Amino acid sequence: MSVQLNHTIVAARDKEASAEFLATMLGVPVGPRFGPFIPVEVSNGVTLDFMDTGGEPITAQHYAFLVSEDEFDAIFGRVQEAGVAFYADPHHNQPRQINHRDDGRGVYFDDPDGHNLEILTRPYGCGRR
Repeated sequence: MSVQLNHTIVAARDKEASAEFLATMLGVPVGPRFGPFIPVEVSNGVTLDFMDTGGEPITAQHYAFLVSEDEFDAIFGRVQEAGVAFYADPHHNQPRQINHRDDGRGVYFDDPDGHNLEILTRPYGCGRR
């Protein structure tokens, strides 16, 4: 069996709201509650399982989603429509811009808990300029 990522736990102040935010931006459904988790599944079967922190501080993480050109347009449109700040870089030094690394497009935006979300149309370092 090959090694595959199956799920990761995403810390949240309000797991329902945070799961709904991600699902809405990506255009995917929120899954049914599983124990203390609210899962959001992406097309390769990986789930992001949102869990409340119980008031503990949240360490921001980075979650990148490889999407098609059409999906990028749809997701980016939802980000803009929702008035969410977006950036061309992970450090948020290039506001209101997208990047064109490796002949693709990429954009970063934060979720309600400060996690750095990214959508990109080409894997970085794939040999394209």
